[in-house]
Amino acid sequence: MSSAAEAPVVQTRRDGDVLVVSINNPPVNALGQAVRAGLLAAIEQADTDAGARAVLIVGEGKAFIAGADIREFGKTPQPPSLPEVCNRIEASNKLVVASIHGAALGGGLEVALSAHYRVALPAAKLGLPEVSLGLLPGAGGTQRAPRLMGVKAAADLMLSGKHLSAKAAQAAGLVDKLAEGEDPVATGLAYVQELLAQGAKPRRTRDIEIADKPAALAELDALAAETAKKSRGLFSPLKIVECVRAAVELPFDQGLAQERASFMECLASPQRAGLIHAFFAERETAKIPEAKAAQPRHFSRIAVIGGGTMGAGITVSALDAGLTVTMIERDAESIARGQANVEKVYNGLIAKGRMTEEAKAAIMARYTPSTSYDDIRDVDLVIEAVFEDIEVKKAVFKELDRVCKRGAVLATNTSYLDIDAIAAATSRPQDVIGLHFFSPANIMKLLEIVVPAKVAPDVVTTAFELAKKMKKVPVRAGVCDGFIGNRILAVYKQAADYIMEDGASPYEIDEAVRGFGYPMGPFQVTDLAGGDIGWATRKRRAATRDPKARYVEIADRICERGWFGQKTGRGFYLYPQGARVGQPDPEVLAIVDAERAKKGITPRKFTADEIMRRYMAAMVNEGAKVLEEGIALRPLDIDVTFLSGYGFPRFRGGPMKWADMTGLPKVLADIREFAKEDALFWKPAPLLEKLVAEGRDFDSLNKSAA
Repeated sequence: MSSAAEAPVVQTRRDGDVLVVSINNPPVNALGQAVRAGLLAAIEQADTDAGARAVLIVGEGKAFIAGADIREFGKTPQPPSLPEVCNRIEASNKLVVASIHGAALGGGLEVALSAHYRVALPAAKLGLPEVSLGLLPGAGGTQRAPRLMGVKAAADLMLSGKHLSAKAAQAAGLVDKLAEGEDPVATGLAYVQELLAQGAKPRRTRDIEIADKPAALAELDALAAETAKKSRGLFSPLKIVECVRAAVELPFDQGLAQERASFMECLASPQRAGLIHAFFAERETAKIPEAKAAQPRHFSRIAVIGGGTMGAGITVSALDAGLTVTMIERDAESIARGQANVEKVYNGLIAKGRMTEEAKAAIMARYTPSTSYDDIRDVDLVIEAVFEDIEVKKAVFKELDRVCKRGAVLATNTSYLDIDAIAAATSRPQDVIGLHFFSPANIMKLLEIVVPAKVAPDVVTTAFELAKKMKKVPVRAGVCDGFIGNRILAVYKQAADYIMEDGASPYEIDEAVRGFGYPMGPFQVTDLAGGDIGWATRKRRAATRDPKARYVEIADRICERGWFGQKTGRGFYLYPQGARVGQPDPEVLAIVDAERAKKGITPRKFTADEIMRRYMAAMVNEGAKVLEEGIALRPLDIDVTFLSGYGFPRFRGGPMKWADMTGLPKVLADIREFAKEDALFWKPAPLLEKLVAEGRDFDSLNKSAA
């Protein structure tokens, strides 16, 4: 007996003289092989059905078609191909209408573009976001979109990966009609009958002529130059521009052939592998062992302790998530500053026209400033965001322990400190967890959820639920100095310091790191964050530093002069008149020379490749140690940490994925070579040696942890 689950994913039925083609492939009607084959068969059926005057394509559920089927990524493609399906839809001798509700993205929009007319419901969103996966629209999107919406607008849509609302899509020319209502079938049928009454015939996008080709080509020249600058070595963006150029210069079929060839080049690119890995890894980080053991606790009212930059950013994130927030500061002056910090974010949105005064007022109605801990007796969850000093934080947690109701989650926002020690300051360590937000907390996506020894499983799942509400990318981390991200950062920053002392300038190192794909180099980041922060950490760690370990004092010499980076007008770079982009500083180079001379170091030249081999080897080696110690659950958790919080180039997939793509034997050989200079720092991680000996890669650990 056949079950409902075995019903075909594409079903057809006649409604009078219209063949209704429904796609039902939950949850998002992704374009798997069965959907492609079903669409092709439906069009063939329509063309041979004398009673059918038109075809209506609709999606069941919440979407039209949300794109490719991610379950097919990396597998051998099965016919029919999507270009074949789209071309067949467009070639139909019957009028074909797409009725769009929900998502019509990627290949889903390409299907709609191959229809002869498009009607959209108000909640529809349309886009060609393939660039985010290192690809380009490969089923006619680069050829049809420019014909419908204009060359520059189509190229911008594809390069940004952004979605258009139904209204914006109609204004752009992608949609012919906007319709009210929630039923795509009723809406679509009404539009089909309207078109038939007008005597409408099939109108093929391929036949539209692009107007003013010289002007369009001039726009593309400018866009190509801008894209080359902005995309920092990315492969697919310039390929998109080339394909749109083909839409202008070549006949449609030749343009399609170029698009397909470019799509296959993108598919074979290592960048595509890196971007696909990043896409999947971000969806895997929420899969944690505690999820099987416990449901999250309920929370709607939260408290934030501290109204500085971090506390205000966390407060904005919580308010934006629909939560009610009480902010606590130590006195009236401090809480006034805290409230001003929160309001400044919303006032900025109002100034940009992205928020109304009424919307701000509605949000701020859920915000309460206070100087009394007694006002947070009934909150469900507290996030402490005070000064990064363990004694200060312990004092706060003793007060929270006194005042908060039983079962309230008590979270500390710390970058480095021992959360087990903070939890021990309370009578309820089972309720204490680490939430390491990244600054600015209302913008940055990463949230390290740090799991101390005695925490209850439902507190961990509650933290992940909070991350989901705040639209953060959560990563589970264990307790150690710096957790995942800052612990690894400390080691590769040390490698950069060694390279600097051995002969490369800080400016050459930053240039090499930017050339690799980072937005900023390590010394630029130091200046942005404030050199005094790292200086304080180095002083804190001085007592536990191995006396045999090499220590570079250049950053200390700079801090001793009061040069802390952008906030003081100079650090490793000069920032005249409050400039945001630094200039090289000859006095810094003199400090570097003096430190080399003091240690008897003869400087040598480093190429950008030599710099990056050391920088990345240090990152990967420490990553392997973090994995081995169980601080990170899986290599992909390290990848996501660096992609979402540290500017690691997304097209490289993260440091552990980069190591896999480079080859672990090569990375290990580099570490062993560098160990000839400094065996203490360049000690290979046992896990890395084990994986190489067994012929395995880091990704094999992702699979075994799944």
